[in-house]
Amino acid sequence: MPKKEYMTRETFEKLEAELELLVHTRRKEVATQLEAAKSNGDLSENAEYHEAREQQAAVEYRIGEIEELLKNAEIVAHKAGDTVDLGATVTLAREGAEPSVFTLVSTEEADAGKGKISYQSPLGQALLNKKKGDHFEFVSPKGSISYTIEEVK
Repeated sequence: MPKKEYMTRETFEKLEAELELLVHTRRKEVATQLEAAKSNGDLSENAEYHEAREQQAAVEYRIGEIEELLKNAEIVAHKAGDTVDLGATVTLAREGAEPSVFTLVSTEEADAGKGKISYQSPLGQALLNKKKGDHFEFVSPKGSISYTIEEVK
């Protein structure tokens, strides 16, 4: 049974747009590059041909990946409240450090540099269903860290 992919409406729509672009534009561009490269002669020594084949494989892989994500997608919306779920922005406090702010997002949206962490990441899993005021420990590569949830938006 395929695993559900929880995501926001925004992520779902971005993936649909990316799929549309890949299927109807990028796929044709790569096919055109491939045909042009074939016309350059000996394929065994044709760098343009091999590069076009690699691009074609990458495009087809990404198309399959997105189709699978969309097929298993379950759209969720963050509900205002004190409980951490997908889409929630959480302020975490720990002793001796400045508070950290994270937004819990789908794997496709995750960008740690922007404070967006996947709900499937170890910290994301530790945060799910916790409430404002909860204390919890999180085991990171640097060891165990104690956090308090200061705010959930």
